[in-house]
Amino acid sequence: MTELLSVAEMYRADRAAMAAGVAGLELMERAGAGVAAAVLDRFGARPTAVLCGPGNNGGDGFVVARHLKAAGAKVRLALLGERGKLRGDAAAMARKWRPRPLPLTPAALDGAELVVDAVFGAGLARPVDGVVRDTLAAAVERRLPIIAVDTPSGVHGDTGAVLGYAPPAALTVSFFRPKTGHLLYPGRGLCGELRIVDIGIAEAVLVDIGPRTWANEPELWRGTWPVPPPDGHKYQRGHAVVLSGRRGKSGAARLAARAALRVGAGLVTVASPPSALAENAAQLTAVMIERWRDTKEFRRLLSDPRRNAVLLGPGAGVDRTLRDNVRAALALGKAVVLDADALTAFQHARKGLFRAIAAPCILTPHEGEFARLFRHRGSKLERARRAAAACGAVVLLKGADTVIAAPDGRAAINRNAPPELATAGAGDVLAGFCLGLLAQGMPPFEAAAAACWLHGAAARAFGPGLIAEDLAECLPKVLRDLPAN
Repeated sequence: MTELLSVAEMYRADRAAMAAGVAGLELMERAGAGVAAAVLDRFGARPTAVLCGPGNNGGDGFVVARHLKAAGAKVRLALLGERGKLRGDAAAMARKWRPRPLPLTPAALDGAELVVDAVFGAGLARPVDGVVRDTLAAAVERRLPIIAVDTPSGVHGDTGAVLGYAPPAALTVSFFRPKTGHLLYPGRGLCGELRIVDIGIAEAVLVDIGPRTWANEPELWRGTWPVPPPDGHKYQRGHAVVLSGRRGKSGAARLAARAALRVGAGLVTVASPPSALAENAAQLTAVMIERWRDTKEFRRLLSDPRRNAVLLGPGAGVDRTLRDNVRAALALGKAVVLDADALTAFQHARKGLFRAIAAPCILTPHEGEFARLFRHRGSKLERARRAAAACGAVVLLKGADTVIAAPDGRAAINRNAPPELATAGAGDVLAGFCLGLLAQGMPPFEAAAAACWLHGAAARAFGPGLIAEDLAECLPKVLRDLPAN
């Protein structure tokens, strides 16, 4: 269940279910019952304040309140606005609730041990303010666990952006499929535990909707995972090349090279400038070393057709030589990963870089490098998608909610990265994983998504105290546990 839906796509799913004969009232009943079941499972039947808004999210809240009351919980329901002004399914569900709703104010929280936030859903388009903000903020101040229906009020379902104010939830319950805003920060950090409830929408509606965004899980890319044949040899698994920086700046290349080897590349060569030969040779064994002095020699090094994938950028230095080396790798039709300095080096020549990209290519910027190379605005997902379309490469926009976007519009949001990955050199290892998978012939979108997931899984396998050198060493355990194709 890895598809992620936009708010508009979820509305389409609802309409498709109703067109197939599932009444809107039945969808709302199932949604509210599912939220109530999640509340009871997590917290039990405790005194609860249910805060309802004037739309369908509020209608869900009326159903939640009814089911919690039936389970023995003491429930107070507060409504934003007047019950007589509710319309459609929300009005029908409100008529089933007794007694009359309380006004939605902080006083409605008195005596509560839990709060159900059913004020605004994922489609909110205006800031949360006034009495709604005051009431939700009061729940936070009183340290009451909040259970959000669909999204915490104030979190946009597409972007994860906070509109005015949004309370942190202990539990968020949504329906059918997660929304992109559930996985993008800051919304992701406000959702708490995310549970997805089946409300009877048929899986077949996804065929018509055609989602183009997924949560990054092995199901997304394991069909293209490179499995060595029993009679294979190392040259069938690709020969990856990592461009090293000069003396004192070569460590990043070694991290990436070892990562490429660990993830399965048959051979890996570090292309070293003369000044870094000694320090590279002192620390590399299975990884080979070849010297280059200028772009002509680097091009000659890459001319061997078995050297099929190249990583440029980590520790390379921002200069003309790096730009020339990048152009050489692209012109030779190699699969290319551009990271770090290789991105910054083109901040004033990005159009030329984009024109040169033809073969499989992955760009791995963090937010600062992205801003130097691209001018796109919007949510992280929107920016990554537009950047990929503009440059013709897969863009892996790093962070706690890394987004991987392909030029054809496909995108994935990663969700397994622990905070321990915020350490020097971790990005070099990620670039090396991308390189090693490209060398084995994995398509660039799937290679980037797999590399990102493996990166997070390896970090989780190690735990606290992680440094970049540990990531590649944790990879074998992660690969052993990887589900089979």
